[in-house]
Amino acid sequence: MANVLDQDQQWLINCLNATLDTNQQVRSFAEASLSQASLQPGFGSALCKVAANRELPTGLRQLGAVLLKQFIKKHWHEDEDSFEHPIVTTDEKEVIRRLLLLSLDDPHKKICTAISMAVASIANYDWPEDWPDFLPFLLKLITDCTNINGVHGALRCLALLSTDMDDKTVPTLVPTLFPCLNSIVSSPQIFNKSLRTKALSIIYSCTSMLGAMSGAYQRETTALLSPMLSLWMEQFALILEHPVQSEDPDDWSLRIEVLKCLNQFVQYFPGVIVKEFMAIVGPLWHTFVSSLRVYEQSSIEGAEDSFEGRYDSDGAERSLESFAIQLLEFLLTIVGSATFTKVVFNNVQELVYYTFSFLQMTEQQVHSWSLDANQYVADEDYNTYSSRVSGVLLLEEIVSSYGGEGIDAIIDAASRRFRESHQQKAEGSKFWWRIREAVMYALASLSEQLVEIEVSGPKRAGMKNLIEQLITEDIGGTGIHEYPFLYARAFSSVSKFSTLISTGVIEHFLRAAINAVGMDVPPPVKVGACRALSHLLPEARKEILQPQMMHLFSALTELLKQASEETLHLVLETLQAAVKAGHEASAPIEPVISPIILTTWASHVSDPFMSVDAIEVLEMRRTWVRTRSYLLSLANHLQMVLRRYFKPTCWVA
Repeated sequence: MANVLDQDQQWLINCLNATLDTNQQVRSFAEASLSQASLQPGFGSALCKVAANRELPTGLRQLGAVLLKQFIKKHWHEDEDSFEHPIVTTDEKEVIRRLLLLSLDDPHKKICTAISMAVASIANYDWPEDWPDFLPFLLKLITDCTNINGVHGALRCLALLSTDMDDKTVPTLVPTLFPCLNSIVSSPQIFNKSLRTKALSIIYSCTSMLGAMSGAYQRETTALLSPMLSLWMEQFALILEHPVQSEDPDDWSLRIEVLKCLNQFVQYFPGVIVKEFMAIVGPLWHTFVSSLRVYEQSSIEGAEDSFEGRYDSDGAERSLESFAIQLLEFLLTIVGSATFTKVVFNNVQELVYYTFSFLQMTEQQVHSWSLDANQYVADEDYNTYSSRVSGVLLLEEIVSSYGGEGIDAIIDAASRRFRESHQQKAEGSKFWWRIREAVMYALASLSEQLVEIEVSGPKRAGMKNLIEQLITEDIGGTGIHEYPFLYARAFSSVSKFSTLISTGVIEHFLRAAINAVGMDVPPPVKVGACRALSHLLPEARKEILQPQMMHLFSALTELLKQASEETLHLVLETLQAAVKAGHEASAPIEPVISPIILTTWASHVSDPFMSVDAIEVLEMRRTWVRTRSYLLSLANHLQMVLRRYFKPTCWVA
């Protein structure tokens, strides 16, 4: 039977439609009318009826649901910071709650999400005291296999609610909720991957809260989880044992939630799951190894869709990169766990070997960093969230947990990967350089641990030879324009191992870096060269530097004119190292350097880091150039810069 609209409902629908009108005056009048109507009794239930009416246009219903959520936030609970009078009456609250629950099975996903958000908002205020039938209704809905839309709505609502539940709510909910969720996860023939993923996300939220409680309530939280643990581990194993599929973000998302749940179990309940965990090891390894080829084809080579930067309707990321990160982070948790680290020990060499592949630059990173050197510098300096960073953290944990055996595994895997890059290059693969760059990146990131841990005799010589081979193999030959990131990595890696590699190699790179700064080469190469110079110049021999200092200062001065944001910090840092190393050799170029640095300081005076960098360079210049002419020149340049960048009102007559 069709929904019959009374006069008030029709007015509200007309008003909502008017807020979408192209005429601004019409829109403004409609918005003002809705604002006035929101103060009248029955407005919330009227919005609810619009959202629930499946005969109305989807866009109009969605607008009604969004406004209803805003209305709830303002008028539902007096203790809310955003509360505005009048408060919704008890009778109207009952009507709204009833209508919303009956609308959770709406077939339109956006409507269902909007209604679920409104339900979750109300539940945060009213459940369980003022809404005792809320949870029984949801549990009945998610167990009704004949109403898949209802299952989706109930899961969406529970997922929203579970992220806000406290240590009092979760323990009462788990015994009833977890078996229902297990029924969904264990029924792939009925429920699709998206619904099973949503069920697992609720498990994760509840387990996270139990984990936070486990310190003070270890016995109680363990008692809650123990009865269901074997069932969950069985389902996790079944999901992980199948090979990872390409271009299947639903499969990746499902595995992500499994890994997140396992991560919580390993972190907070290791003693409880230790017996069942061995059933997970084989399937986990299958997931790890099978994901590698998919990752290389999709993210590294770009031959398949990696769904980078895409999200589902609930805002969850669907990319292959997010799956790889979660996988590496779970392996890190296992390696760092006193209970489970022995599980990995016998396969640590293979673990390291495969991990190197996840450290390769992705096609997206190559594209982004080639276009924007500032982004390249920022991502490298601040360890932007990526599988490269997660992979390095895993390798660091392997060294920390296994000591010498961990280092042996890393050196052996690096040697294997280096040989493979030779073979790939000989076979004509255009991606041969990526694994070589990844090996250098990994070793440079681990340089402190590799150098600090006492390594002597043949082992130290082997490490030295490998590193020197890696960084010198292609430098000086052709390919600087074809493989700029490989050159950049070689430059930036040298300083990390200056105490290990020979003086001859260091001085060779020092000369190459000085030349690269002034050459017509891609920006990443200059970034790498600046990184090398900022570390190598202070320790370099004068007789090596003196003949090249004028060329270096000229090149850095030109770079300073072109640099911006992150690259500007790097160039100033390099210039500071050059001034410190060049001493009085920098005096002849002072008339060129000082004005540019002063201009840089003035144009970035609001950036404390940038202005400090510029001032420190000037301070060093003052240390070596003490003549009256220099001070007068500096004062004149400063006056001109101030007049250019600051308003005349700043001057005092």
